[in-house]
Amino acid sequence: MKRNYLLISGLTALLLTTAGCDSFLDQPVLGQYEAGQFFTSDTNAILAVNAAYVPLSFRDAGSNTIWVLGDVASDDAVKGSNPGDQADFENIDIFNITPINAAVEAQWRRDYDGIFKCNVVLDGLPESNTNISATVRQQARGQALFLRAYYYFELTNLYGNIPLRVKVETPEELQSPAVPQAQIYAQIEADCQAAADALPATWTGTDVGRATKGAALALLTKAYLFQKKWAPAAQTAQAVGALGYKLQPVFADNFRAATDNNQEIIFSVQHTTGLSPNQGSGLNQWFAPRPQNGYGFFLPTQSLVDNFERTSDGVVDPRLDYTLGRAGQSFFGVAFDPGWTSTGYVSKKHLQPLTEIPATIKGDGNLNYQALRYADVLLMQAEALNESGNGAGALMALNQVRKRARESYLYDTSLPNAGTVPDGLLPDITTTDQSQLRELIRRERRSELALEFHRYFDIIRYGEAYARQALADRPNFNYARNQFYPIPQSERDTNRNLGL
Repeated sequence: MKRNYLLISGLTALLLTTAGCDSFLDQPVLGQYEAGQFFTSDTNAILAVNAAYVPLSFRDAGSNTIWVLGDVASDDAVKGSNPGDQADFENIDIFNITPINAAVEAQWRRDYDGIFKCNVVLDGLPESNTNISATVRQQARGQALFLRAYYYFELTNLYGNIPLRVKVETPEELQSPAVPQAQIYAQIEADCQAAADALPATWTGTDVGRATKGAALALLTKAYLFQKKWAPAAQTAQAVGALGYKLQPVFADNFRAATDNNQEIIFSVQHTTGLSPNQGSGLNQWFAPRPQNGYGFFLPTQSLVDNFERTSDGVVDPRLDYTLGRAGQSFFGVAFDPGWTSTGYVSKKHLQPLTEIPATIKGDGNLNYQALRYADVLLMQAEALNESGNGAGALMALNQVRKRARESYLYDTSLPNAGTVPDGLLPDITTTDQSQLRELIRRERRSELALEFHRYFDIIRYGEAYARQALADRPNFNYARNQFYPIPQSERDTNRNLGL
């Protein structure tokens, strides 16, 4: 009879408090354990669920490639750096994509590793396991359910029909077919609903950063939206808002390390600097310009810049300069040098000033990745209400996002002529024509969530006509072929029942 073993290696803390001082648990557990002998205490249960968060981290940004698959493939960014450097990332950029592409392989492996870790927790913590306190068991299961849903949401939107694994499987059971995307979404919905019932609305102290009820409901909203289930998407978005989330007065505070755990953030991937092993954000180095000891990847496009609105006097949406660096503007306190970039722009949302993270430790940033924030939920609510025929309701949600953007001028003293909103800047939208409002919501979503790794998924779900227009400068793009990335060759080689 075969026994299932759980390998726990280096389960150092990933998620940290707002101040970044204390971790979930600061001692690693090393070794191999028979699963039934591991889940014998609250401490071990928490260690196991902590491990399920690890694949989210960008401490190794070259193997967490959601930024490549989610944005470099889109009209918002290009690969950047030198030609031939990370050639497979460049192949994503030009839609020369095969099953052996390194980015395609890396994200598949990473998300399924996360799913395995979630299944370890769920298999090890049935109600019959009375070695674990009821509260810890419920909260650990809730986190694992949310994280499994998150990983499956990424996977099915990346690869379409995929294998569904909801328990720790034997090698024989891993020989499983790809199931229809509808079946994956049904599992995501069930996991999010169960997680929302199990998780608290907030965490305190060293547990800040763990998944919450709001995170589960926000992900459920997104799952409904991507399936065009407009009524439940709108209803669930409203339930998220009822939990007390609020937009930050200054948009940029969502992307500053001192304020990145705030009332707008629903779920973020937490990073901290100065730990061993490294738990900081590598995006800070991958995206920074080379003169600042960066690698120079992930360059914004002119198309993205043109999406941001301007007044008749030329005053730009303040989110533009919060999002990217450009000529004539300060780049974290130093003059921007156009020679840093081939597009004229550098991403800013995932970078920190040299005064916070000096060039010598550039790849160890402590800025979180904001996976789900309330502005995203409001825009999903606006979209769902508009598609349901409730234009007036859609306007209320949409205009909250625009109001916050323009009123950054009232709260951010670094903006020119701060204290007064410039005339004509981001006025409230008034049309309730469904077609016109649809395009306005899409434009708003692009500006608000720019360079947060969502754009390619939006392009694809908007349909072929939109995608062909957005990616008209990518001659190799074909909607039917590129709607999903190919399932990696490694899975094709090892899973005889995949069905491809």
